[in-house]
Amino acid sequence: MLPVLFSVVLLPGQAQHDVRVNYEKHEYRIPMRDGVRLFTTVYSPRDHSVSYPILFTRTPYGVRPYGPDEYSKSLGPSPAFAADGFIFVFQDVRGRYMSEGTWEEMRPEKDKPNGTDESTDCYDSVDWLIKNLPNNNGKVGLIGISYPGFYAEAGMISSHPAVVAASPQAPVTDLYMGDDAYHNGAFFLLANFEFYSLFNRQNNPVLPDPEKPFPYGTEDGYRFFLQMGSVKNANDRYFHRGNPYWTEVVDHTDYDAFWKARNISRHLRNIRPAVLIVGGWFDAEDLAGTLKSYAAIRTQSPETSVQLVMGPWTHGGWARSKGDKLGDIDFGSNTSQYYQDQIELPFFLHYLKGAPDPNLPAAYVFQTGRNSWQRESSWPPAHATKKRLYLEAAKSLSWEPPGASTGFDEYVSDPQHPVPFFDRPTLEPEPTYMDADQRFVMHRRDVLIYQTPPLTEEVTVSGPVSPCLAISSTGTDSDFVVKLIDVYPPDADLGLAGYEQLVRGEPFRAKFRNSFEHPERLVPGEISLIRYSMPDVNHCFLRGHRIMVQIQSSWFPLVDRNPQTFTNIPYAKASDFVKATERIYRSADHPSFIELSVER
Repeated sequence: MLPVLFSVVLLPGQAQHDVRVNYEKHEYRIPMRDGVRLFTTVYSPRDHSVSYPILFTRTPYGVRPYGPDEYSKSLGPSPAFAADGFIFVFQDVRGRYMSEGTWEEMRPEKDKPNGTDESTDCYDSVDWLIKNLPNNNGKVGLIGISYPGFYAEAGMISSHPAVVAASPQAPVTDLYMGDDAYHNGAFFLLANFEFYSLFNRQNNPVLPDPEKPFPYGTEDGYRFFLQMGSVKNANDRYFHRGNPYWTEVVDHTDYDAFWKARNISRHLRNIRPAVLIVGGWFDAEDLAGTLKSYAAIRTQSPETSVQLVMGPWTHGGWARSKGDKLGDIDFGSNTSQYYQDQIELPFFLHYLKGAPDPNLPAAYVFQTGRNSWQRESSWPPAHATKKRLYLEAAKSLSWEPPGASTGFDEYVSDPQHPVPFFDRPTLEPEPTYMDADQRFVMHRRDVLIYQTPPLTEEVTVSGPVSPCLAISSTGTDSDFVVKLIDVYPPDADLGLAGYEQLVRGEPFRAKFRNSFEHPERLVPGEISLIRYSMPDVNHCFLRGHRIMVQIQSSWFPLVDRNPQTFTNIPYAKASDFVKATERIYRSADHPSFIELSVER
């Protein structure tokens, strides 16, 4: 959800297109059906000899720079768009910056026939643009990354007939269910604190002021948030309940009506435009939303032409980096330029300008480990089958179920000494944590480690990663973080000998094991089952590597601390934070395993 706009990064071989020389800029205030006017910036080609399609982005982050004589340095998702010729339109959404009205977090779809929502605002804007912008060819494409991706999705619903193509990229889709706010009931503290310390209610219309970083007073986020204590102290000490958006997020800890109304995926039905959904395997913010949106359109709107693209990228990385590496892991090529030239531009040229059909597959996915692009007729691939990797004695993993009638491993989880998510202090949810080396926790007694012997053949996992843990706790609530890891052999090159690369990791808050709407306390000492699915991966564990699973009960300060007492966690008292002994069972009667989609 952090701001991602089309700030084009020039990749090798790309030339900057001079915007001022080739485009003219105009600013408009477009009336909506309820009279609210939305501020809109339009860049049109100075060559009026031909007509052009409209590429439309709606954003809550401001259509900078403001002023008819102030020009953006770049236009479009890549320089090739500006060179080819489009009418680029950017709009402040309702209630943000120079637009009128009131902004609402993930504004729900209208519940009355004559109401307004982000879908109707997009429809009314497109209708005005088509009727009022000279030299347009009557075709519109919607595009946006992150929150603007949500607005692109909203514009696809009951869309204007002129909208023939849309590309929601890393779209915020379901804030509670795996996107920015909560993951399996666990609050993503670090990212949300950072975001809402900068993003607040505006007395609009208003021009943007220079953003002032939050004064943490330290570079050590682990220490800062540990000293902050309960999440409620963010309001008591720093926000003073002055940011209603932060307060809404932390006051709705269950999957209640507030969150359900903001899940746009349930509205992705009867979608008329062709859709290109784009995301990154290492997106620390909206990976779940990308995959959920694709699945929702495939199942709820089966007649829609929809393609999925997943590359080895961080949040919006395909638009602002080469995508050739992340941290210590090299992907072997300029994946962003490949995507821009071979997928994104051909998609829009076909639907908006009548260029030849690029014949994109249902899923164009990059496979990490093997570092290659794959064209799939479905996602997850039809040739992937479910296999279970069981926790065994001696900290091992096996494809065969355990034979022993009893068996468990245990550790003591102390919320005063939580397991860090990163190997060095940081105030940001460092995107490199998504594939970072996990050896920095291997000596902690509160982390369980299981691994296979060196693989004698490749294992390719293409689809969701689904833990199933039989657990017990001495507490009445606990978190369980499961990490799937690729362990490199001792003779690996590029400085990766023994590297433990995170492939996928996610927390689960135990009180939501039976329902995200109705949390239930753990009964101390009683065995409970925790089963959930992490976002998909497409990763090849190469011959000679090992598959590792780590299990722990904190991931701080990426995730807020569970006090291990059944309570309303943001408002937990200091006395609620207690040690708990966590057991993970691995017996024939109570097996624990990771279910993987393994390619045959």
